[in-house]
Amino acid sequence: MRTREGGLIVEEAAVIARVRAGEPEAYAELVRAHTGVALRAAVAFGAGADAEDVVQQAFIKAYCSLGRFKDGSAFRPWLLQIVANETRNTVRSAARRRAVADREAGLLGPEPLIPESADPAVAAVERERQRLITAALEKLGEDQRQVVIYRYLLEMDEAETAQALGWPRGTVKSRLSRALRKLGGQLGGLRPERAEGAEGPKGSEGGDEHE
Repeated sequence: MRTREGGLIVEEAAVIARVRAGEPEAYAELVRAHTGVALRAAVAFGAGADAEDVVQQAFIKAYCSLGRFKDGSAFRPWLLQIVANETRNTVRSAARRRAVADREAGLLGPEPLIPESADPAVAAVERERQRLITAALEKLGEDQRQVVIYRYLLEMDEAETAQALGWPRGTVKSRLSRALRKLGGQLGGLRPERAEGAEGPKGSEGGDEHE
């Protein structure tokens, strides 16, 4: 079996236990399994051309922090939280915001959404659609933009998103709902792919908390 990013699924708890027991080379298994989604996250959060450096630093920081990793938790949301923090630090230290074009390229993911053989007119419409979606995301507040990125662009479920952001699941639902309404108002009839409602790509998973 493989992950969405094409990496082999690993027994994370066993690998982490091996690393903690003095087998640091085992960490490479986690790196291989999660590099794809980490790169997508870094670019989506604004790292642009620095995405690879951000991800490298995030993996180093995650490795150094494994002693504080909570047993029984999922590694991916924990890692992506580090990626998000590292991205913010990189952007702030560079004292500039990344160009919209850099982020748009990252949102397309590892596989191009527009085949080279596509009709030029269709390709042009799709590029314009991506531009509009990216521009609309830029207008959201940071919390709302992050929850949309986690749920739809990175295809994380509600529980993973809550873990990555450190929010109650009810907060994830309410902020996602508001973000989608705001996106809908900005985009008119256009909607981000698979983002027709706040239930998410895998459905709502409970959580009646409120902010």
